[in-house]
Amino acid sequence: MTKKVILITGTPCTGKTTIAKKLTTKLKADYVNLTQLATTENLTLGKDKKRNTIIINEKRMKRRITQIIKTSASSNVVIDGHYAANIVPDKLATHVFVLRRNPTELKKLMQKKRYADTKLWENLAAEILDVSLIDALNAYDSEKVCELDITEKTLHQNVTTIMNVLNGKEKYYTGIVDWIGKLEAEGILQDYLKI
Repeated sequence: MTKKVILITGTPCTGKTTIAKKLTTKLKADYVNLTQLATTENLTLGKDKKRNTIIINEKRMKRRITQIIKTSASSNVVIDGHYAANIVPDKLATHVFVLRRNPTELKKLMQKKRYADTKLWENLAAEILDVSLIDALNAYDSEKVCELDITEKTLHQNVTTIMNVLNGKEKYYTGIVDWIGKLEAEGILQDYLKI
């Protein structure tokens, strides 16, 4: 049996951790949260005080995640992190799910989590400009990448879609989201692209 290495990535506040943990339970998989791994194993270079985030040591993270994947006794490994495309080698990743969320909904979630202005606007711009999707498509063969618009969908619906893709019951798709076009049509693009 081939080991499935499933990446759950996307802009902060798109629901990565919630979905990844539920998927881990369903698949009886090993779970890795990249931020927790970096913090607990001191795989960092310091802290970005302006954004209140850690700066990871990519080289050490790549080595460590490769080791975790290769030594996992499970037939499934779920990796959760917005920078997963920078860390997990293409040869090891089998499925890459890029979670997308409507920027109006995303902004509310970020404000609820008290994101500071710079962090809020940078992350909204990243979602609008498809940064996580582009990173995934640059790092992995396109047939591994699946873009999911999770806006207004339940956890159950999102995990079911992922399971269907993993089991070959649904096809992979990218290019399904156009936040620029949507926000422009609503006349609010300038309210969301402030960087």
